[in-house]
Amino acid sequence: MDLSNLKPAVGSVPKKTRIGRGAGSGKGGTSTRGHKGAKSRSGYSRKIGFEGGQMPLQRRLPKFGFKPLSRTEYKAVNLVDLENLANSANLEKIGVAELIAAGLVNGKQPVKILANGKLTKKLTVEANAFSAAAEKAIVEAGGSINKI
Repeated sequence: MDLSNLKPAVGSVPKKTRIGRGAGSGKGGTSTRGHKGAKSRSGYSRKIGFEGGQMPLQRRLPKFGFKPLSRTEYKAVNLVDLENLANSANLEKIGVAELIAAGLVNGKQPVKILANGKLTKKLTVEANAFSAAAEKAIVEAGGSINKI
C-alpha cells in the first residue's frame, strides 16, 4: 500500500447533488432556489449591510459629532518620557530630533508635551505644543521651553 492506493472510507464522501438537471432528479424546476425574490434570480449578490428591505442599521443610527478639517492631531509625549530620555542619554536639550531617535515619535505628526509624571532635571524642551501644566512643570524644574 502506498499513497497512490489511498481512498476515503466507503460512505464518507457523499455524491455531489446536481441541481437543475430536470424534474426527474428531484432538484429541477426552481433548482433549490425557491419561488420569486431576488435570491431566486441569476446574477444576485447580496449588498453589504442589506437587511432584506428593512431600513439598514447604518441608516437607522443617528449621525453625530463634528470633525473639523483643520484639526491638528498631536503625538503626545509625557514628562516621564522626557525624564527617562534625559537620564538614559544624559541630555539637557530635548527636541523633536531626539524624540524621533528615541522612538517616541515618528516625525510625521506634531509633538505635544503633556504633564504626566514628574520632571526633576533642568531641561530645554523643543516641541510644537505644550499643555499648561507641562509648561509650568518644566519651568519650575529650572528648564525652558521652545515652541516650534
